[in-house]
Amino acid sequence: MTSQEFLQIDLPAMTAAVLACVSCALVGNFLVLRRQSMMGDAISHAILPGIVMGFLVTGSRAGLPVILGALAAAVLAGVLIEAVRRLGRLDGGAAMGVVFTVMFAGGVVLIEQGAARAVDLDADCVLYGQLEAILWLAPSGWSDLADPAVWTELPHQVVVLAAVTLLCVVCVTLFYKELALTSFDPHLATTLGYPAGLFHYGVVVLVAVAAIASFEAVGSILVVAMLICPAATARLLTDRLPVQLWLSVGIGGATGAGGYLLGAFGPTVLMGEPADALNAAGMIATLAGVLLTAAILFAPRHGILGRRRSALRLGPDDPHGAERNDVVSNAVTR
Repeated sequence: MTSQEFLQIDLPAMTAAVLACVSCALVGNFLVLRRQSMMGDAISHAILPGIVMGFLVTGSRAGLPVILGALAAAVLAGVLIEAVRRLGRLDGGAAMGVVFTVMFAGGVVLIEQGAARAVDLDADCVLYGQLEAILWLAPSGWSDLADPAVWTELPHQVVVLAAVTLLCVVCVTLFYKELALTSFDPHLATTLGYPAGLFHYGVVVLVAVAAIASFEAVGSILVVAMLICPAATARLLTDRLPVQLWLSVGIGGATGAGGYLLGAFGPTVLMGEPADALNAAGMIATLAGVLLTAAILFAPRHGILGRRRSALRLGPDDPHGAERNDVVSNAVTR
Protein backbone atom coordinates (compact mmCIF):
# COMPACT_ATOMS: atom_id res chain seq x y z
CA MET A 1 0.00 0.00 0.00
CA THR A 2 1.27 3.45 -0.92
CA SER A 3 1.04 6.55 1.27
CA GLN A 4 -1.45 8.00 -1.22
CA GLU A 5 -3.76 5.00 -0.85
CA PHE A 6 -3.54 5.20 2.93
CA LEU A 7 -4.27 8.94 3.02
CA GLN A 8 -7.14 8.75 0.56
CA ILE A 9 -8.81 5.49 1.61
CA ASP A 10 -7.84 4.33 5.09
CA LEU A 11 -7.08 7.52 7.03
CA PRO A 12 -10.48 9.22 6.56
CA ALA A 13 -12.41 6.01 7.27
CA MET A 14 -10.35 5.21 10.36
CA THR A 15 -10.66 8.81 11.60
CA ALA A 16 -14.44 8.65 11.19
CA ALA A 17 -14.51 5.36 13.09
CA VAL A 18 -12.44 6.75 15.96
CA LEU A 19 -14.54 9.91 16.26
CA ALA A 20 -17.78 7.90 16.17
CA CYS A 21 -16.53 5.57 18.90
CA VAL A 22 -15.21 8.40 21.10
CA SER A 23 -18.39 10.49 20.94
CA CYS A 24 -20.65 7.48 21.57
CA ALA A 25 -18.43 6.17 24.39
CA LEU A 26 -18.43 9.52 26.19
CA VAL A 27 -22.20 9.98 26.28
CA GLY A 28 -22.76 6.25 26.79
CA ASN A 29 -21.27 6.54 30.28
CA PHE A 30 -24.39 8.31 31.49
CA LEU A 31 -26.64 5.61 30.05
CA VAL A 32 -24.64 2.97 31.91
CA LEU A 33 -24.66 4.96 35.17
CA ARG A 34 -28.43 5.50 34.89
CA ARG A 35 -28.94 1.79 34.14
CA GLN A 36 -30.59 2.82 30.89
CA SER A 37 -28.32 1.01 28.46
CA MET A 38 -31.35 -0.12 26.48
CA MET A 39 -32.12 3.55 25.84
CA GLY A 40 -29.15 3.65 23.47
CA ASP A 41 -30.56 0.65 21.62
CA ALA A 42 -33.98 2.28 21.47
CA ILE A 43 -32.66 5.60 20.20
CA SER A 44 -30.36 4.06 17.58
CA HIS A 45 -33.36 2.17 16.17
CA ALA A 46 -35.96 4.88 16.64
CA ILE A 47 -34.04 7.50 14.65
CA LEU A 48 -34.33 5.37 11.52
CA PRO A 49 -37.70 6.74 10.30
CA GLY A 50 -36.49 10.30 10.83
CA ILE A 51 -33.31 9.60 8.86
CA VAL A 52 -35.22 8.01 6.00
CA MET A 53 -37.83 10.78 5.88
CA GLY A 54 -35.11 13.42 5.68
CA PHE A 55 -33.29 11.35 3.09
CA LEU A 56 -36.39 11.00 0.92
CA VAL A 57 -36.85 14.77 1.02
CA THR A 58 -33.28 15.66 0.03
CA GLY A 59 -32.04 12.51 -1.76
CA SER A 60 -28.79 12.77 0.22
CA ARG A 61 -27.57 11.34 3.51
CA ALA A 62 -25.63 14.54 4.21
CA GLY A 63 -28.55 16.96 4.21
CA LEU A 64 -29.63 19.01 7.22
CA PRO A 65 -33.19 17.59 6.97
CA VAL A 66 -31.74 14.13 7.67
CA ILE A 67 -30.18 15.35 10.92
CA LEU A 68 -33.27 17.28 11.94
CA GLY A 69 -35.56 14.36 11.09
CA ALA A 70 -33.46 11.92 13.10
CA LEU A 71 -33.27 14.29 16.05
CA ALA A 72 -37.05 14.80 15.98
CA ALA A 73 -37.55 11.01 15.87
CA ALA A 74 -35.23 10.56 18.86
CA VAL A 75 -37.07 13.17 20.94
CA LEU A 76 -40.40 11.62 19.92
CA ALA A 77 -39.12 8.20 20.96
CA GLY A 78 -38.07 9.52 24.37
CA VAL A 79 -41.49 11.10 24.92
CA LEU A 80 -43.34 7.98 23.73
CA ILE A 81 -41.28 5.67 25.94
CA GLU A 82 -42.12 7.75 29.00
CA ALA A 83 -45.79 7.96 27.98
CA VAL A 84 -46.07 4.20 27.40
CA ARG A 85 -44.32 3.51 30.70
CA ARG A 86 -46.67 5.73 32.69
CA LEU A 87 -49.97 5.19 30.90
CA GLY A 88 -49.47 1.48 30.35
CA ARG A 89 -47.88 0.97 33.77
CA LEU A 90 -45.04 -0.97 32.17
CA ASP A 91 -41.41 -1.14 33.23
CA GLY A 92 -38.92 0.95 31.29
CA GLY A 93 -37.48 -1.96 29.31
CA ALA A 94 -40.88 -3.06 28.04
CA ALA A 95 -41.78 0.51 27.05
CA MET A 96 -38.51 0.89 25.14
CA GLY A 97 -39.06 -2.42 23.37
CA VAL A 98 -42.54 -1.42 22.23
CA VAL A 99 -41.54 2.03 20.97
CA PHE A 100 -38.26 1.27 19.21
CA THR A 101 -39.53 -1.86 17.44
CA VAL A 102 -42.55 -0.02 16.05
CA MET A 103 -40.49 2.98 14.95
CA PHE A 104 -37.74 0.80 13.50
CA ALA A 105 -40.31 -1.22 11.55
CA GLY A 106 -41.73 2.03 10.19
CA GLY A 107 -38.24 3.04 9.10
CA VAL A 108 -37.73 -0.27 7.27
CA VAL A 109 -41.00 0.27 5.41
CA LEU A 110 -39.85 3.76 4.42
CA ILE A 111 -36.53 2.34 3.20
CA GLU A 112 -38.38 -0.01 0.87
CA GLN A 113 -40.39 2.94 -0.41
CA GLY A 114 -37.15 4.81 -1.03
CA ALA A 115 -35.71 1.84 -2.88
CA ALA A 116 -38.80 1.81 -5.07
CA ARG A 117 -37.96 5.38 -6.06
CA ALA A 118 -34.38 4.39 -6.92
CA VAL A 119 -33.01 6.52 -4.08
CA ASP A 120 -29.51 5.66 -2.88
CA LEU A 121 -30.46 4.15 0.47
CA ASP A 122 -30.58 0.46 1.35
CA ALA A 123 -30.79 -1.79 4.39
CA ASP A 124 -27.07 -2.62 4.43
CA CYS A 125 -26.19 1.07 4.64
CA VAL A 126 -28.65 1.57 7.49
CA LEU A 127 -27.63 -1.51 9.46
CA TYR A 128 -23.85 -1.57 8.99
CA GLY A 129 -22.83 1.88 7.78
CA GLN A 130 -20.44 2.64 4.94
CA LEU A 131 -17.03 3.30 6.45
CA GLU A 132 -15.35 2.00 3.32
CA ALA A 133 -17.06 4.67 1.22
CA ILE A 134 -15.53 7.59 3.17
CA LEU A 135 -12.76 8.85 0.89
CA TRP A 136 -10.44 11.87 0.98
CA LEU A 137 -9.12 12.30 -2.56
CA ALA A 138 -7.34 15.64 -2.07
CA PRO A 139 -3.95 14.52 -0.63
CA SER A 140 -1.57 12.54 -2.79
CA GLY A 141 1.25 12.45 -0.23
CA TRP A 142 2.15 13.44 3.32
CA SER A 143 3.52 16.79 2.16
CA ASP A 144 0.05 17.78 0.90
CA LEU A 145 -1.20 17.90 4.49
CA ALA A 146 0.60 21.23 4.89
CA ASP A 147 -1.73 22.77 2.30
CA PRO A 148 -4.83 24.34 3.95
CA ALA A 149 -6.82 23.81 0.74
CA VAL A 150 -6.49 20.04 1.21
CA TRP A 151 -8.19 20.21 4.60
CA THR A 152 -11.17 22.05 3.15
CA GLU A 153 -11.96 18.89 1.17
CA LEU A 154 -12.28 16.61 4.18
CA PRO A 155 -15.23 14.20 3.86
CA HIS A 156 -18.36 15.66 5.41
CA GLN A 157 -18.73 12.59 7.66
CA VAL A 158 -15.41 13.36 9.35
CA VAL A 159 -16.28 17.04 9.76
CA VAL A 160 -19.69 16.26 11.27
CA LEU A 161 -18.28 13.62 13.62
CA ALA A 162 -15.51 15.98 14.76
CA ALA A 163 -18.07 18.70 15.51
CA VAL A 164 -20.32 16.28 17.41
CA THR A 165 -17.38 14.89 19.40
CA LEU A 166 -16.43 18.44 20.38
CA LEU A 167 -20.06 19.15 21.33
CA CYS A 168 -20.16 16.06 23.56
CA VAL A 169 -16.90 17.04 25.28
CA VAL A 170 -18.12 20.60 25.87
CA CYS A 171 -21.51 19.48 27.26
CA VAL A 172 -19.99 16.89 29.60
CA THR A 173 -17.37 19.40 30.79
CA LEU A 174 -19.85 22.23 31.42
CA PHE A 175 -22.52 20.09 33.08
CA TYR A 176 -20.33 17.45 34.68
CA LYS A 177 -21.60 18.03 38.24
CA GLU A 178 -25.25 18.05 37.19
CA LEU A 179 -24.90 14.99 34.97
CA ALA A 180 -23.09 13.06 37.71
CA LEU A 181 -25.63 13.97 40.41
CA THR A 182 -28.72 13.26 38.30
CA SER A 183 -27.18 9.97 37.12
CA PHE A 184 -26.35 8.62 40.58
CA ASP A 185 -29.32 10.00 42.54
CA PRO A 186 -32.01 11.84 40.55
CA HIS A 187 -34.25 12.23 43.63
CA LEU A 188 -31.48 13.97 45.58
CA ALA A 189 -30.75 16.14 42.55
CA THR A 190 -34.40 17.22 42.40
CA THR A 191 -34.37 17.98 46.13
CA LEU A 192 -31.30 20.17 45.66
CA GLY A 193 -33.00 22.08 42.86
CA TYR A 194 -31.48 20.38 39.82
CA PRO A 195 -34.08 19.44 37.17
CA ALA A 196 -33.40 15.70 36.88
CA GLY A 197 -36.06 15.28 34.18
CA LEU A 198 -34.52 18.00 32.05
CA PHE A 199 -31.09 16.42 32.25
CA HIS A 200 -32.63 13.04 31.41
CA TYR A 201 -33.93 14.42 28.14
CA GLY A 202 -30.66 16.27 27.65
CA VAL A 203 -28.81 12.94 27.78
CA VAL A 204 -31.36 11.47 25.35
CA VAL A 205 -30.76 14.31 22.89
CA LEU A 206 -26.97 14.06 23.25
CA VAL A 207 -27.10 10.28 22.66
CA ALA A 208 -29.34 10.89 19.64
CA VAL A 209 -26.91 13.44 18.19
CA ALA A 210 -23.98 11.03 18.61
CA ALA A 211 -26.00 8.18 17.06
CA ILE A 212 -27.08 10.35 14.12
CA ALA A 213 -23.54 11.52 13.43
CA SER A 214 -22.29 7.91 13.59
CA PHE A 215 -25.04 6.64 11.30
CA GLU A 216 -23.02 6.66 8.06
CA ALA A 217 -19.95 5.27 9.80
CA VAL A 218 -21.23 2.31 11.80
CA GLY A 219 -24.97 2.14 11.04
CA SER A 220 -28.01 2.34 13.26
CA ILE A 221 -27.55 -1.07 14.92
CA LEU A 222 -23.82 -1.33 15.55
CA VAL A 223 -23.79 2.12 17.13
CA VAL A 224 -25.31 0.41 20.20
CA ALA A 225 -22.00 -1.37 20.79
CA MET A 226 -20.21 1.97 20.67
CA LEU A 227 -22.63 3.53 23.15
CA ILE A 228 -22.45 0.74 25.71
CA CYS A 229 -19.34 -1.46 25.45
CA PRO A 230 -16.55 1.13 26.07
CA ALA A 231 -18.49 2.73 28.95
CA ALA A 232 -19.35 -0.62 30.53
CA THR A 233 -15.74 -1.79 30.18
CA ALA A 234 -14.47 1.37 31.87
CA ARG A 235 -17.08 0.99 34.62
CA LEU A 236 -15.68 -2.44 35.48
CA LEU A 237 -12.15 -1.05 35.72
CA THR A 238 -12.72 1.86 38.11
CA ASP A 239 -15.07 3.30 40.72
CA ARG A 240 -14.18 6.93 39.99
CA LEU A 241 -16.29 8.75 37.42
CA PRO A 242 -13.56 11.05 36.01
CA VAL A 243 -11.29 8.05 35.47
CA GLN A 244 -14.19 6.14 33.93
CA LEU A 245 -14.84 8.93 31.42
CA TRP A 246 -11.18 9.05 30.35
CA LEU A 247 -10.93 5.27 30.16
CA SER A 248 -14.09 4.98 28.07
CA VAL A 249 -12.78 7.57 25.60
CA GLY A 250 -9.45 5.75 25.33
CA ILE A 251 -11.14 2.38 24.92
CA GLY A 252 -13.53 3.82 22.33
CA GLY A 253 -10.71 5.36 20.30
CA ALA A 254 -8.60 2.20 20.45
CA THR A 255 -11.63 0.10 19.48
CA GLY A 256 -12.39 2.32 16.48
CA ALA A 257 -8.82 2.29 15.17
CA GLY A 258 -8.11 -1.34 16.03
CA GLY A 259 -11.40 -2.64 14.63
CA TYR A 260 -10.92 -0.80 11.36
CA LEU A 261 -7.32 -2.01 10.96
CA LEU A 262 -8.36 -5.59 11.73
CA GLY A 263 -11.16 -5.44 9.20
CA ALA A 264 -9.10 -3.78 6.48
CA PHE A 265 -5.77 -5.62 6.83
CA GLY A 266 -6.42 -8.63 9.10
CA PRO A 267 -7.41 -11.10 6.34
CA THR A 268 -4.40 -10.14 4.20
CA VAL A 269 -1.98 -10.52 7.13
CA LEU A 270 -3.43 -13.87 8.20
CA MET A 271 -3.54 -15.35 4.69
CA GLY A 272 -0.22 -13.92 3.57
CA GLU A 273 -1.71 -12.70 0.31
CA PRO A 274 -4.24 -10.05 -0.79
CA ALA A 275 -7.69 -10.94 0.54
CA ASP A 276 -11.08 -9.30 0.76
CA ALA A 277 -11.48 -6.96 3.72
CA LEU A 278 -14.02 -7.65 6.45
CA ASN A 279 -16.82 -5.27 7.33
CA ALA A 280 -15.11 -2.56 9.36
CA ALA A 281 -18.11 -1.66 11.52
CA GLY A 282 -18.66 -5.31 12.35
CA MET A 283 -15.04 -5.73 13.41
CA ILE A 284 -15.26 -2.60 15.58
CA ALA A 285 -18.33 -3.94 17.37
CA THR A 286 -16.69 -7.37 17.74
CA LEU A 287 -13.54 -5.87 19.25
CA ALA A 288 -15.66 -3.80 21.65
CA GLY A 289 -17.40 -6.98 22.77
CA VAL A 290 -14.10 -8.81 23.23
CA LEU A 291 -12.72 -6.01 25.43
CA LEU A 292 -15.90 -5.99 27.53
CA THR A 293 -15.74 -9.77 27.97
CA ALA A 294 -12.10 -9.50 29.07
CA ALA A 295 -13.07 -6.84 31.63
CA ILE A 296 -15.90 -9.01 32.95
CA LEU A 297 -13.41 -11.82 33.51
CA PHE A 298 -10.21 -10.05 34.56
CA ALA A 299 -11.07 -6.58 35.95
CA PRO A 300 -9.07 -6.30 39.23
CA ARG A 301 -12.00 -5.53 41.56
CA HIS A 302 -15.22 -6.14 39.65
CA GLY A 303 -14.23 -8.98 37.33
CA ILE A 304 -15.24 -12.55 38.05
CA LEU A 305 -11.68 -13.70 38.78
CA GLY A 306 -10.91 -10.55 40.75
CA ARG A 307 -13.92 -11.09 43.00
CA ARG A 308 -12.89 -14.70 43.48
CA ARG A 309 -9.36 -13.71 44.54
CA SER A 310 -10.80 -11.18 47.00
CA ALA A 311 -13.11 -13.80 48.48
CA LEU A 312 -10.25 -16.28 48.88
CA ARG A 313 -8.09 -13.64 50.60
CA LEU A 314 -10.86 -12.97 53.15
CA GLY A 315 -10.88 -16.62 54.21
CA PRO A 316 -13.14 -18.32 56.73
CA ASP A 317 -12.57 -15.66 59.43
CA ASP A 318 -14.64 -13.18 57.44
CA PRO A 319 -18.35 -13.58 58.39
CA HIS A 320 -19.39 -13.21 54.80
CA GLY A 321 -16.44 -15.05 53.29
CA ALA A 322 -18.21 -18.38 52.75
CA GLU A 323 -21.20 -16.66 51.20
CA ARG A 324 -18.98 -14.66 48.88
CA ASN A 325 -17.02 -17.76 47.91
CA ASP A 326 -20.28 -19.52 47.00
CA VAL A 327 -21.40 -16.59 44.88
CA VAL A 328 -18.08 -16.38 43.08
CA SER A 329 -17.90 -20.14 42.57
CA ASN A 330 -21.36 -20.17 41.08
CA ALA A 331 -20.44 -17.27 38.78
CA VAL A 332 -17.28 -19.03 37.60
CA THR A 333 -18.88 -22.43 37.01
CA ARG A 334 -21.92 -21.13 35.09
